[in-house]
Amino acid sequence: MKIIKRSGAEVIFDLSKIRNAVIAANNSVGEDRRMSAAQVEEISRNVERTCEQMGRAMNVEEIQDLVENEIMAKRAFEVARSYITYRYKRALVRKSNTTDEQIMSLLEFDNEEVKQENSNKNPLVNSVQRDYMAGEVSKDITRRFLLPQDIVEAHEKGLIHFHDADYFAQHMHNCCLINLEDMLENGTVISETMIERPHSFSTACNIATQSIAQIASSQYGGQSISLSHLVPFVQVSREKFHREVEEEFRQAGLTLDEEKIHAIAEERLRREVKQGVQMIQYQVITLMTTNGQAPFITIFMYLHEVADGQPREDLAMLIEEVLMQRIQGIKNEKGVYITPAFPKLIYVLESDNVTEDSKYWYLTELAAKCTAKRMVPDYISEKVMKELKKGDCYTCMGCRSFLTPEDSQRNPDGSRKYYGRFNQGVVTINLVDVACSAKKDMDAFWRIFDERLELCHKALMCRHERLKGTVSDVAPILWQFGALARLEKGEKIDKLLYNGYSTISLGYAGLYECTYYMTGKSHTDPDGGTEFALAVMQHMNDACAKWRAESNIAFSLYGTPLESTTYKFAKCLQKRFGRIPGVTDKMYITNSYHVHVTEEIDAFKKLKFEAQFQRLSPGGAISYVEVPDMQDNIPAVLSVMKFIYENIMYAELNTKSDYCQECGYNGEISIVEEDGKLLWECPCCGNRDQSKLNVARRTCGYIGTQFWNQGRTQEIKDRVLHL
Repeated sequence: MKIIKRSGAEVIFDLSKIRNAVIAANNSVGEDRRMSAAQVEEISRNVERTCEQMGRAMNVEEIQDLVENEIMAKRAFEVARSYITYRYKRALVRKSNTTDEQIMSLLEFDNEEVKQENSNKNPLVNSVQRDYMAGEVSKDITRRFLLPQDIVEAHEKGLIHFHDADYFAQHMHNCCLINLEDMLENGTVISETMIERPHSFSTACNIATQSIAQIASSQYGGQSISLSHLVPFVQVSREKFHREVEEEFRQAGLTLDEEKIHAIAEERLRREVKQGVQMIQYQVITLMTTNGQAPFITIFMYLHEVADGQPREDLAMLIEEVLMQRIQGIKNEKGVYITPAFPKLIYVLESDNVTEDSKYWYLTELAAKCTAKRMVPDYISEKVMKELKKGDCYTCMGCRSFLTPEDSQRNPDGSRKYYGRFNQGVVTINLVDVACSAKKDMDAFWRIFDERLELCHKALMCRHERLKGTVSDVAPILWQFGALARLEKGEKIDKLLYNGYSTISLGYAGLYECTYYMTGKSHTDPDGGTEFALAVMQHMNDACAKWRAESNIAFSLYGTPLESTTYKFAKCLQKRFGRIPGVTDKMYITNSYHVHVTEEIDAFKKLKFEAQFQRLSPGGAISYVEVPDMQDNIPAVLSVMKFIYENIMYAELNTKSDYCQECGYNGEISIVEEDGKLLWECPCCGNRDQSKLNVARRTCGYIGTQFWNQGRTQEIKDRVLHL
């Protein structure tokens, strides 16, 4: 059994330390008020037993709380007072500098919590460590004087989660849709260097990847680009190659055979397209941003985003090449093709590609093969999205954060503006804590719910106020050179924070557990469970609408991914309420509105059920189905894709894509338990060295490849198949 020290280091549980601490507190009081040696031993053993029953590594603070409770249960109040006083004095000493231990343990590769915090950041790498060090300082500043104390306390207790506190000290926003079209067509500036309109497709791809890296270093969330914005430069290269081939014919004294010239030019164009797409894939994966990871980038593939005719044919060619290269994968250090985490791909299912007799069905078949092998692309239904988004279809910002349609934000041609807009940040409410705090009393539930929502509102306004007054000079590529806007030097970004230009998100987590606690039923149960869950969702939407009307800030409801926070919330719930069967008895809580990972339900029923909740999560949501290896069953993948088109706006298929570098095993790496800890193990050779395992899993809308904390690992282990 292991514990997590305050520094984040993981160490073996040592019963003698608990025993010695209790003895010291016991000896500090008068002999007539001391506990017996047998009582001291009983306290120590009870604490040990409780830690074992938790099924996870508890931290020092949790263990000390257990000790306090045990001493109080023995009615040794003066001993308890002595123990509490000692804890308080030690806490005061630590508060004089809250970052030293965490940073030093990080530098010595000994911080278990940091190791498992982000599934796409390797904490052994210097640039990642530098980012984490800066993050520790930022979190310390944020806790001590940037945020109100009630928000800090609510965050630490797990009532709410104030996301990305490690970036809050800086004036940075969350995620965005890059206006790549503006940057390419009208030029941009990267590192004080003027970049003019490119004269070839390959140059456009190069500019795009350099822009992506710069943008990723200027914000902390995901970003998305549309493949359609590269389409005009396919024609630029086509015309260039046509001129070149024509000139070669002239110089060789050959007859100017237009058909042959066109064929040769198209062949060269195809090669350039292949090289350009390869450039995007490899540069995105290999570029390192200032936060020590590859850019969190999503590529959007939507045929109807360009005009019919040659532009659409060119976009189809780009989509085909992207899918072909992603199916192949990238080589790991052993030279074996594996699944990369980024770029994330989104493929739009539309009337021109969703049936066997449609023009671009071949692309949909290719997408299905890619999903079966590499877990991407994800799928947006043009049909359903247009129903939900005022007739528009567009991509999310990163893994799931969606802008809302704004009639006040228009492009010069009159269409609604999406590219160039962004999200100000996220604060998440723990719905499970609201329910448990209400103790099954419905009146108390709605009252506490409103109190917690107001806490979230207050925290979100802190995010908004932190961005107000930011001058465009802090991130020129974003605010001055087209990625998000073209403001003047020294101009404040304030006008972009209102009137729907940017959104700000109320996140939510644990709808299933909340419903189960309050009604005794899963939210999939039509006899009361579903009705209650939908009412909870509507209540949060109503709160966002109210805040929006009061402030002209685009509040919207967002289904939080909860990568590491799922574990934090679970630990906080167990500390506050104990282990409640079906509610707080696991190391994780459920993401957003999702069906619980252990609940048996088929893929089609799951997607149909979750569609009604996705409609009530306009600021961001994604649904998934867990499937086995589907590479030999592409028709089944296509059936799911067709169902998505008819029934739900945004969904994905979760498969497995793993590799063991020790023995060459290419299959699903197992999760095993040893000494209370979950470990990844090759089922073929037993290898547990994570540095020699390539594991890719979809964790919350995007693929992770650097492993996960214990809560998320248990959630992955518990997943049942839906197909």
